[in-house]
Amino acid sequence: MKTKEIVDDVTMKRAITRITYEIIERNKNLDNIVLAGIKTRGVFIARRIQERLKQLEGLDIPVGELDTKPFRDDVKVKEDTTDIPVDITGRDVILVDDVLYTGRTIRAAIENLISLGRPSRVSLAVLVDRGHRELPIRADYVGKNIPTSASEEIIVEVTEFDGRDRVSLIDPS
Repeated sequence: MKTKEIVDDVTMKRAITRITYEIIERNKNLDNIVLAGIKTRGVFIARRIQERLKQLEGLDIPVGELDTKPFRDDVKVKEDTTDIPVDITGRDVILVDDVLYTGRTIRAAIENLISLGRPSRVSLAVLVDRGHRELPIRADYVGKNIPTSASEEIIVEVTEFDGRDRVSLIDPS
């Protein structure tokens, strides 16, 4: 098994800054946005986007934590630890996740969101898009496109949870 760092901490910070600028450019009413980080690492990425929005635009955008496990089709967990601090009805919700792969986590996240209210729009921001979709889902904001084979794995590490920032590619061969 070979592990290769493909994104370092500086590159990750740039990717998150790029996503933030794209959010600013594409959203006329930033006051209507809610960031919903998908647990676990998506929450930390969402908080970093929130911080950059505060630095760049002086806005304090609400950030929620979205638990997808109770809504997945492959794992059944009863407890839902979702915590969204505002009513999402009529708001523009940006789902934030670390890696977009098959699209199944995003489907579960959308199902959870719809159970909480009726957002006016839902978009998706991901740090890494690695391809191999099983559902018709695409990201609106992408930090890095990293084409992979199905046997490879992408591991995102964030300082807040893992003690360092990096993205690694694991090749099992």
